[in-house]
Amino acid sequence: MRRAERLFRLVQELRSRGVSRAGDLARHLEVSPRTVYRDIAHLQASGLPIEGEAGIGYLLRPGFDLPNVAFTHDQIAALAAGLSFVERNGDGDLALAAREVRAKLQAGMPQPEARVLADAPYFAVPRPAATPPHAAALRRAIRKRRVVLLSYADGAGLRSDRRLRPLALWTFAEGWMVTGWCELRQDFRTFRLDRIRSLTPTEETFAEEEDKSLALFLARDACHGPQG
Repeated sequence: MRRAERLFRLVQELRSRGVSRAGDLARHLEVSPRTVYRDIAHLQASGLPIEGEAGIGYLLRPGFDLPNVAFTHDQIAALAAGLSFVERNGDGDLALAAREVRAKLQAGMPQPEARVLADAPYFAVPRPAATPPHAAALRRAIRKRRVVLLSYADGAGLRSDRRLRPLALWTFAEGWMVTGWCELRQDFRTFRLDRIRSLTPTEETFAEEEDKSLALFLARDACHGPQG
């Protein structure tokens, strides 16, 4: 039995049985108790409200139900391709999140669709320097709207220090870029992450301003490349 199918059946067993011991679940799924412990830990880490512990039993919290998720084969192919890319090329936190999304989808899909997602022949090859060291920090700064300080070297090797309101991360054939409002240039600027020599997140937050917003950048400048 493939893992996607096993996870789906495990959730169904927990929904229908109430408190369940790992040994009983293992017999129904025809796996070892150790596999059940590992699968339950994986489902808990993915956000499913499973309570209990080894030796006592496990319970899926009342009120939880699997979503009614239905996808066509082409939609599943798109999910598989996108998840594979992020799993192989995202920073550590983002790659983990992609794996958790895959597990949630497989647990929530009907068994045939879950098997299609598990077996989808779409793979991503890790790119050189695909996970730059500053990607996770920039992602957090974007989410929290925090100003960052960065030291940047342009294509000619000339260095400059910037205060940036980071707005978006981009991926392209050669790596990653960040777009934001540069306080030095008083305009939008896009920087390649592999040219950032140092980056320091600050505690300073910024409010969204229409003339410094991502929406305006997308409408005006999104077709431009790096422009430190």
